[in-house]
Amino acid sequence: MSKLQDGFPIFRVALPLPIFRLFDYLAPENIDISQVKPGMRVEVPFGKHTKCGFLVECVQYSDIKTDKLKVALRLLDDVPLLSGKDLKLLHWASQYYHHPLGEVITAAFPVSLRQGKVAQLRSEKAYKLTELGQVIDSEKFKRSPKQLSVLEKFQQHPQGLSESQLTAWNDNWRTSVKQLLSKELLQLTSDAMPTDIKLVGESNLICNPQQQSAIDAVRVGLGHFAVFLLEGVTGSGKTEVYMQIIQEVLARGQQVLVLLPEITLTPQLEDRFKRRFAIPIAISHSKLTDNQRQHAWLSMRQGQTSILLGTRSALFTPLKKPGLIILDEEHDSSFKQQEGFRFSARDVAIVRGKLLNIPVLLGSATPSLESLHNVNKQRYQLLHLPERAGAAQAPSLQLLDIRNKRMHEGICESLVNEIHKTLAKNEQVLLFLNRRGFAPTLICHGCGWVARCQRCDANLVIHYDEQILRCHHCGQEQRLIRQCPACKTGELTALGLGTERIEKILSELFVEKTIVRLDRDSTQRKGTLEGFLEQINQGDVDIILGTQMLAKGHHFPNVTLVAILDVDSGLFSIDFHAAEKMAQMIVQVSGRAGRAEKPGRVIMQTRQPEHPLLTTLIREGYRSFANNALAERQAALLPPFSYQALLRAHAIDAESAMTFLQVVSESARILGSSHTQILGPVAAPMAKRAGLYRYQLLLQSTKRQDLHLLLDKLIPVIEKHKLAKKVRWSLDVDPVDLY
Repeated sequence: MSKLQDGFPIFRVALPLPIFRLFDYLAPENIDISQVKPGMRVEVPFGKHTKCGFLVECVQYSDIKTDKLKVALRLLDDVPLLSGKDLKLLHWASQYYHHPLGEVITAAFPVSLRQGKVAQLRSEKAYKLTELGQVIDSEKFKRSPKQLSVLEKFQQHPQGLSESQLTAWNDNWRTSVKQLLSKELLQLTSDAMPTDIKLVGESNLICNPQQQSAIDAVRVGLGHFAVFLLEGVTGSGKTEVYMQIIQEVLARGQQVLVLLPEITLTPQLEDRFKRRFAIPIAISHSKLTDNQRQHAWLSMRQGQTSILLGTRSALFTPLKKPGLIILDEEHDSSFKQQEGFRFSARDVAIVRGKLLNIPVLLGSATPSLESLHNVNKQRYQLLHLPERAGAAQAPSLQLLDIRNKRMHEGICESLVNEIHKTLAKNEQVLLFLNRRGFAPTLICHGCGWVARCQRCDANLVIHYDEQILRCHHCGQEQRLIRQCPACKTGELTALGLGTERIEKILSELFVEKTIVRLDRDSTQRKGTLEGFLEQINQGDVDIILGTQMLAKGHHFPNVTLVAILDVDSGLFSIDFHAAEKMAQMIVQVSGRAGRAEKPGRVIMQTRQPEHPLLTTLIREGYRSFANNALAERQAALLPPFSYQALLRAHAIDAESAMTFLQVVSESARILGSSHTQILGPVAAPMAKRAGLYRYQLLLQSTKRQDLHLLLDKLIPVIEKHKLAKKVRWSLDVDPVDLY
């Protein structure tokens, strides 16, 4: 170990590399060391290139000789971009998930800041009316209602409006403003816009006693750490509870972080927030540009924005005046990162709330078994909304036994009749099938040949509209073939059901009805989903067909019949999480029915009408199912009554992956305690994916501390092993699936 003689410090830097170590550099010359703080970005030489790293600490000692140390090139920031508590959270996450600190810190930054770009908010443009624009002749804008709407908004705010204030009011303002500028009805203003302008938003709704009780409980908890689980049936008004609590936080001059599983699937929720809080709201998710995400990150860090709506990666956004963290649909597996830094946004959010000493509010109609377990252990406070808000009633659930029944390509004759009856009353129908494409299998009727992906242990899915076969695991595509490549004579047949196929049969059964299909394929183009939702809400759609994107956050007041076409597909799985996910999906989809005054019905097609999961859900509800599932997990010592870590290995040959995990397994047995089980190695349920052979090793312990002590010892052993360079390996702490 060497020490610098003159006391000039050494920078200890985390780099965005999959390496469990930090790197030491000599501090650049001509800098004021007293102004250097952890959390700053620093540009350093690395190999033949330079990298943007993150300063973790300044030290006087290094394990490397001083003359071997390279000099850091420059500091990229005048002040730390991350606070001490932000860094503490990232250190904790690195240790808990056993992931390299450099990659963990990198995950906290938007892409442009990771690349070393200047951390500076772009100055906003602002506009106001010209003298000509102050007098509006409505007759001239009969054919331009959008421009008229913008002019009227500016008349309400003669001092002008900034870009962010316009966006808070309406996302689609830019074209109209451009046209009004060209007509000299609007002008750019150089005056700085007051940041405290509050555009008039919608007023609060009147809450029922259960909603008010939940609001009051969290209000009392503001200002210190606590975890609240808001369990509310679908349509019970959880969003209104969120918004009234947020209003209280904003009144205190604090910020709110709201995390959603998939913000692109919940435009209605985003719209409700923008209508209620007519102040700039930051949005952060993967479909935005790097500049947009950087702007959201910096505006929250600098306190210029008070609300951030984002997906799991937004969790690490720095907050100048943190007041509350909300996770909507806390049960959703989308909150768990499934590659790279495999963190759970829900679990890390709770640790962040504790570090910041602010409350965390988890909301769901179908809470995760882990959260319900924490309620039972009195770690979380339960807030219950058992009734739908307003006049809406809970839908009735019915199992439709389709054994030996006449079917129309997957739709039972009696269900067709029920759809006809619903449409005759000018009400809407929603059909749910969690499988996109035309059909999941192309099979030869003559010889039994099946179209398989060459890179995965999976069938190719037929996409009839595009005339292609596509693998939904690796993305490989090929044209849809007409002749069997094996026997050259047999008839190729589509086997199974996808949303494309159901859409075609629906268009034949309901010829004059408007049908909209909502899945990943039909909503790829920007704005398509929003357009479909607007059509549905305006009553221009009769039948809505879709996948799991229909289950999340949508409010369809005129939908009175929901049909789940293939409920059996989720009942049988080797993964113990499957029953919980299936129950949650059924309840969430069912919640789309009868959300206004009209009563709703849910019909589930099944060949397993006596299955205990289905019968318990229908007769006793989700909570009863969850209690039974928790009892089963406890008897089997499965999470949350034990703790798991899954070590996965992928390689171009099966032997390398298997041998690697066998070596790791032997080391784990030597290093582990009696409380830890080592299960495997075994082939993954999908043994080959994207050309790689996949094996896994499961570590399970009844004591969390024992599991993490084993992982602390095991990872250095893995890193040093020669096979670790020949395989791709990853560690998943608290896995949410075993695939």
